[in-house]
Amino acid sequence: MGKQKFYETAKPQETAVLVAVPGYRQTDEQTKEYLDELAFLTETAGAETIKRFVQKLEKPDRATFVGSGKLDEIKAFVIEHNVDMVIFDDDLSPSQVRNIERELQVKIVDRSLLILDIFALRAKTAQAHAQVEMAQYQYLLPRLTNLWTHLSKQKGGIGMKGPGETEIETDRRIVREKITLLKERLKKFEKQNYEQRKSRAAMVRVALVGYTNVGKSTIMNLLSKSEVFAENKLFATVDATVRKVVFNNIPFLLSDTVGFIRKLPTKLVEAFKSTLDEIREADLLVHVVDISHPSFEEHIEVVNDTLKDINAVDKPVLLVFNKVDLYLQKREQEMQEEGDEVLPSIEDLKATYMAKIHAPALFISATNKINIDGLREELQRRVEEIHYERYPNNV
Repeated sequence: MGKQKFYETAKPQETAVLVAVPGYRQTDEQTKEYLDELAFLTETAGAETIKRFVQKLEKPDRATFVGSGKLDEIKAFVIEHNVDMVIFDDDLSPSQVRNIERELQVKIVDRSLLILDIFALRAKTAQAHAQVEMAQYQYLLPRLTNLWTHLSKQKGGIGMKGPGETEIETDRRIVREKITLLKERLKKFEKQNYEQRKSRAAMVRVALVGYTNVGKSTIMNLLSKSEVFAENKLFATVDATVRKVVFNNIPFLLSDTVGFIRKLPTKLVEAFKSTLDEIREADLLVHVVDISHPSFEEHIEVVNDTLKDINAVDKPVLLVFNKVDLYLQKREQEMQEEGDEVLPSIEDLKATYMAKIHAPALFISATNKINIDGLREELQRRVEEIHYERYPNNV
């Protein structure tokens, strides 16, 4: 009997190069952080980053986003390394996509399309699938003409999920009809969600909000003793998850919501309107921040700006800094290296943020369960305050 042959059936991982065109005011450190985030998005979508290209310009080129010299440099690398796609850290116009694709002859993905792709991967419920599908069609509608024509036989991969697989060459009329049908479906979901929220309106409602990958789902699991999906990848949670929690005989509803991110596609925010109602209609927001991230202050601003966009900025907020264990590790390392700059102590940060927000700022580690009792106590105090204000006879 001859030797049995085994054949590789797994699809090889797609490869990508990243492109950033920062303005002259953007520092090199910021550019690196933004590209790190884009690389993390790329990894979450299932591709491997093998090269980064950066070109500082006062404003992007109208035709090809980057200058002709940089485009030639990218093209040479793409050909030499047989790269599958080029991912830009900004949104591209339909004409820019066509021009760049014509020159490079590979798949071109901009930031919005990459994020939409991840949402398509993460969506679990029928409502989330409909929300993502509508956002995808709205993104594709102005890009249908000659979009990826040389890839018409290539299926799958980043940027080709959902409508991308079957509707690229479909005329605008049919796509508009699909958008209309999806809007009708989403109205039905919205009505169901409204009835559900109305039925539980008597209870205090608390929503976890924050930048993506800050640990909201882990905190949700600790507080509600449930098993919400949590993973060290961006947008691990797309669907809003609501759990009933009881502290000191007072029940309240705790919801885990989709994480925010820099340059979150507008169409996606619009599509997820009903999901974001969990935030809009909450009595208290627990704003979770990854204190170990070097840009955590910028992340706070991004979340606050997004809350403004969805008309939820005036709500009471409990600020919770997570991953304090990783922060302390970084600080210890900096102290040992005896460099010029050392991260401030937790006590200094507490004083700083208590002065800024005129309320307690909590520092925890959800993974290592550091100060989780402190979080429970403060959350219980805030929930009781709202509950007894609403029901004074229950005191």
